[in-house]
Amino acid sequence: MSGERDLGRLLAGLDPRPDPVDWVFVAVPEGTAPLMSFREAEALTCILTAEEARRAGLAGAPAFRRITLGVQSSLEAVGLTAAVAAALAEAGISANVVAAFHHDHVFVPAGRAGEALDCLRQLGGG
Repeated sequence: MSGERDLGRLLAGLDPRPDPVDWVFVAVPEGTAPLMSFREAEALTCILTAEEARRAGLAGAPAFRRITLGVQSSLEAVGLTAAVAAALAEAGISANVVAAFHHDHVFVPAGRAGEALDCLRQLGGG
């Protein structure tokens, strides 16, 4: 897996690019879409189970665990993603956050899922 990991270099190279199209989030019935897919200029990114990836010949990618945040946050809420990411970053845990229609989902390295869950529980005061 390639890509920059150094935060300073990531921020220096951020290069935000606005999309001129308006997009909306919608919920669809179970079974009508993969867990997640996102089309980028380079390729279509999909979140699959490790078994599905293996069957598709895509084995070797690092394993992540999904942590779903139970609160139903607004898509216009400010600060939730930042607070979650900051708490996990302080613990040295990478986090890939997906905001969906009803909940936010945090994908963390599988081997650190328990530690991440504890960290998030502390953040929520529980």
